[in-house]
Amino acid sequence: MQRREKLHDLLTRAGLTVIEDVRPGSLFPPEAGWRIARGIAAPDGAAPQELDAAWWRRLCDADGEFLVAVHRHRIGGNDAWWTRVRHAGSGVPELTGDPGFVALSPDGQVLLAAVPGADGTRVTALDRLPERLEEAAAASEHETEAERAEVWAAVPGRPAWPLHWTEGLGFNPAATDELLIRLLDVDEGFMHGCDRPAVLDAALAHPDPRVRSTLADTFRPKLTPDQWTHLIRAEPSPARRVLWAERARARGAALPEDLYDDLLTGPSRAQAAQLPGLPARHLPGLASDADPRVRAAACARWEDLATALRERLLADADNTVRTAALLAHHTGIPMPHEVFAALPDPQRALEQCRLAPELEAELVRDADANVRRTLAANPALSAHSVAVLAQDPHDDVRSEAALRPDLTEKQRAAVRHNFDPTLMSHTLPWVEDLHDDTDAMRRLAASSHPLIRRSVARAPHLPPDVTARLAQDEDRAVRLFLAESCEDAPADMLLDVWRWWDGSFSHPGRPRNHPNFPRAGLLRYATDPSGRMRRLALDDPQSTPAHVARLARDPEAEVRRRAAEDPRLSPADAVRLLNDPEAHVRDTVVRNPRLPARVLAGLLHDRDTAITAVTNPAVPLSVLLRILAAAAAAAH
Repeated sequence: MQRREKLHDLLTRAGLTVIEDVRPGSLFPPEAGWRIARGIAAPDGAAPQELDAAWWRRLCDADGEFLVAVHRHRIGGNDAWWTRVRHAGSGVPELTGDPGFVALSPDGQVLLAAVPGADGTRVTALDRLPERLEEAAAASEHETEAERAEVWAAVPGRPAWPLHWTEGLGFNPAATDELLIRLLDVDEGFMHGCDRPAVLDAALAHPDPRVRSTLADTFRPKLTPDQWTHLIRAEPSPARRVLWAERARARGAALPEDLYDDLLTGPSRAQAAQLPGLPARHLPGLASDADPRVRAAACARWEDLATALRERLLADADNTVRTAALLAHHTGIPMPHEVFAALPDPQRALEQCRLAPELEAELVRDADANVRRTLAANPALSAHSVAVLAQDPHDDVRSEAALRPDLTEKQRAAVRHNFDPTLMSHTLPWVEDLHDDTDAMRRLAASSHPLIRRSVARAPHLPPDVTARLAQDEDRAVRLFLAESCEDAPADMLLDVWRWWDGSFSHPGRPRNHPNFPRAGLLRYATDPSGRMRRLALDDPQSTPAHVARLARDPEAEVRRRAAEDPRLSPADAVRLLNDPEAHVRDTVVRNPRLPARVLAGLLHDRDTAITAVTNPAVPLSVLLRILAAAAAAAH
């Protein structure tokens, strides 16, 4: 509210009455107005030395109203909304000078602007705006090779937004390995999506630990075990070396035994002792270590410890070590009541320990529902106790019992579980462990529990009869997970899922980018009532530039956005879409290589578009290198 109040005060002082803030909607957007005001992608038109009363009268409608945006005074600070105002006087509103403004007539025909710059205030006045924009778009079709070369020879010129360029430069698909390696000295953010071997190797060898650590901080790229080992060895911080080792193991990378030797001899030995995959030869030393944290960590490998070491840990002088040993010991040996009662916190015992029959019988009828719910997931629970909890009066307890892997599907179906299909769900680990077991997947795909069927649908590969069953599942999330995760998902189901889903953060592009998604015959949707289906028409191999042109004028923004990313888009339509009312359409077309060089070069120097424009593959490599040099100079 603070920004809006300041803006309204400014407009009131200028002699204007504020009516309302207006999202662009179907209007010409303020962002495009700012570009024209700065001389970027601007149509030919008058640029008088001052905006006199005659221009202001042409701007206002019969009620004296017009739309205005004031530099850096929009909600969120991005000048992206119009404010409808009324000018009741006959003079000129006091808007010229700092901070700058763009104004639009309600019918979209007249644009006035005054933007301060290094060379003074730039004033713009345009009438017949739609007509002029159409003329400018049509003229862009005729850019010659010589004109393009002249434009690119002048870039970057005076670099306006060099640090913006570094944020986007690494995401340009035309950038070479050499350029990206040089970019590491300026900005390493692009590494979160980079999987080029030469660039990864250069990042691993980079002297700046921040660059190296970027590789461990992201799920992409997928490093090889050798690369992980190199990364860990090069990390100067002992704590971070152990952290990187944890991440390497979590991502499935096997580490050499001598690396564990190094980690265990450092100051972070207690943390290293908890690493999965630790060679068994280290366990005797860990179980006898002077540090109780290390001895407690050794208890996690109870089955690998010799009997004498186990007995020593069970009698350890440190209470934390004794507790860890007791919990590990009683995963196989039933825990008696007196041991359970002496535990400082019974939670882990409820979760994982085998309990003496009389203790188990007492706990499954405990008055605390949280105790019973925790116990319901304990893998060591007896069949009798599972049956008791499956009939528990509390919904949460029964629902936990219903997900046990040791139930038959007939038993599971008999449990009155409570499951909210609208809540986010995660793959059950025990089902995931069975993903390669065809018989298990076939059995579990018929489960009465939606979460189990959802977990089956996350399998990378499934037999045809299982995918056919899941593709007809009544639970929509089962079909969605099948579309996202299973390479064997059937084409007709993928098309059906597309009608209501177009990708998530974890699975972007699915189902449309699924290898089984149908492509042939999609042109039949070019005139479909649903915009979602019209978007598919351009994926058909039989579609043409004429179809792209038609969908670039579609009434729905998402359809126009699909056209905006198409490489067959005409230069004129690309320029037209730069003025689209919707920001995501404009942002998409800024990346399209069909933009004329003159326009694209201007977008590189515009505050609103610099980061995106530098990712456009039409920017020549020589220009990208000059941009990198300018950005490096600014950064340093």
